[in-house]
Amino acid sequence: MGCLGNIIWFIFGGFVQGLSWCLAGVLWCLTIIGIPVGLQCFKFAKISFFPFGKEIYYGGGTGSFLLNLIWLVISGIPLALVSLTSGIVLCLTIIGIPFGLQSFKMARLALMPFGSRVI
Repeated sequence: MGCLGNIIWFIFGGFVQGLSWCLAGVLWCLTIIGIPVGLQCFKFAKISFFPFGKEIYYGGGTGSFLLNLIWLVISGIPLALVSLTSGIVLCLTIIGIPFGLQSFKMARLALMPFGSRVI
């Protein structure tokens, strides 16, 4: 299911979500201070393009918490809304439920990306 799921996902929602992560990464990289955040966005764009077969574990410390707060205000809410909307639309059909669940996984990642590990 992983390879086929990733191909179908890329066609029906992953492309748009991955591009939104790339756009956020480009906007963050416009400043020198935002380059580490932008590089993290590019890493999560790759995950957003092909999410099947990957698990996300959340953690982190005080630095991750503070960076997540700044991220949430500037970029996290719009990215989460894109993923949430995509997930709701995909869950309208029985066949789309696994893809909707992946979209909800990406919405949660959009809210708390720093301090998370992808395995």
